[in-house]
Order: sequence, then structure tokens, then C-alpha cells
Amino acid sequence: MTQQTGSPEIPQDERLWAALCYPFYFVIPLVALLVEEQKNKQFIRYHAVQALIIQIILMVLMAILIVTVIGWCCLPLIWIATLWPAYEAYQGKYLEIPVITDFAKNQGWV
Repeated sequence: MTQQTGSPEIPQDERLWAALCYPFYFVIPLVALLVEEQKNKQFIRYHAVQALIIQIILMVLMAILIVTVIGWCCLPLIWIATLWPAYEAYQGKYLEIPVITDFAKNQGWV
């Protein structure tokens, strides 16, 4: 993962919205993308789209791990993995996760 330094003028509420997109599966990112006031803000949209993609990948991974040997014990560990991007978003940074960010940019979502 690489980091792009965020602009210092990103307001506190936008950084909070972006940070909450990662650990709250599907709820906050979808709200952020559906509420007119929030979806037009580039920083929130960037992190909401990226969080949704990460969450879809993690849900598939969780389904595979639950069916296989590892079972239910992996669920908290997978959720903890969402805390790092949330922290970076709260710091006002545009976190680039190589495959996910490139995919979202190629689709024109961010």
C-alpha cells in the first residue's frame, strides 16, 4: 500500500465520514454514496468506493474461510484489517491499495 499525502484543508467531518466507511460493513459507505451532500465530496467518495470494494473482497474471503478449516475464528481478524485504512483516512490521506484503487480508478468510480 502506498500513501498519498492528503490536503491539509480536508475538514474534520469529511475525514470522519471517510474513516467510518471502512469498519462499518456496507452501511456507512452506502449512506455516504447515497446522501447528496456527501457523495459530491471527492475525499468521502474516494474512501467510500474503496471501502465497498474492500468489503466485498473480505466478505468473499470470510465465506471461503468459514467453509474451510479455519472456521469462525478468523472473522475478528479480518475486521481488524479494516482499521488501518480507516486510520489513514482519518489522517486525511488518500490511501492507495494497489489493485483496489487501480480498479476503482479504471472504472471511473473515484
